[in-house]
Amino acid sequence: MRVGLLILKRLGAALLTLWLVSLLVFILSSMLPGDAASEMLGQSATPEAVAALRLKLGLDQPLYVRYFQWLFGLVSGHPGQSMISGLPVAEIIGTRLPKSLFLAGLTALVSVPVSLTIGIVSAIYRNSFIDRALNVMTLSMVAVPEFLVATLSVLVFAVSLRWLPALTIIPDVADPASIARAYALPVMTLCFVVVAQMARMTRAAVADQLDQPYVEMAVLKGLTKPRVILRHVLPNATGPIVNAVALSLSYLLGGVVIVETVFNYPGVASLIVDAVTSRDMPLLLACTMVFCTAYMVLVLIADVAAILANPRLARS
Repeated sequence: MRVGLLILKRLGAALLTLWLVSLLVFILSSMLPGDAASEMLGQSATPEAVAALRLKLGLDQPLYVRYFQWLFGLVSGHPGQSMISGLPVAEIIGTRLPKSLFLAGLTALVSVPVSLTIGIVSAIYRNSFIDRALNVMTLSMVAVPEFLVATLSVLVFAVSLRWLPALTIIPDVADPASIARAYALPVMTLCFVVVAQMARMTRAAVADQLDQPYVEMAVLKGLTKPRVILRHVLPNATGPIVNAVALSLSYLLGGVVIVETVFNYPGVASLIVDAVTSRDMPLLLACTMVFCTAYMVLVLIADVAAILANPRLARS
């Protein structure tokens, strides 16, 4: 009962955070120079034409009126229409969201096993040559920004070696080999950054458990190291590891914007760039809330997993 109540509190805090984010995003987006009317008509448009289009788009209304209209539509599942294309925002995002989710899922499928393996091996062989080599590798990966990794990967694998395509274009009918080639560069770029953070946090969580007295007692009883790791250390480190995975995967929400732009990937992140360029506020706000909601869901899953793995957290 206590665990369920704590989960409900976390869910309420997540909903409150989303509301505050929606308010902040709406205010900040309204402060951007220009608007959709000026962008649609161009620099040669007369003030009268701009004013008439602003009236048609509802941009002449007070800020708080537009916010509550947008918020009500967002909650009811109708976040408005695109000011540029005139299509429903939900329909535009619905065509792009599965592609972004597929890219994120494919990245998680590759990065999570690799990073967990690196983190666990580094924790087991602490202060050894293997540990130091892995630490240097992960620190180097963290220090390199994703836009540089994306650019260098295109130069090396697409331009110089010509092994992989520079742009991620998925045909309607594609075999697994074509899909693997198309997604290789964006997935590799995202994994390059995510693996390093996830591996280092996994190492810290496993190393902390290895220093606990129960591990020494298990070794003194004659248990082998693999048995101690699998039966005792990893179950107790599940909470921190799940948090590490969730927080690292949430980083994809920021890195995917650059990756989709570099590789011309038709996902939700590239919609944000287009919406900012065209001052399409309904589309920009809806895309931003999609990313914020995904981030809050990952954090909520991490909290729930940590509570279920360690019920003592429910008493804190």
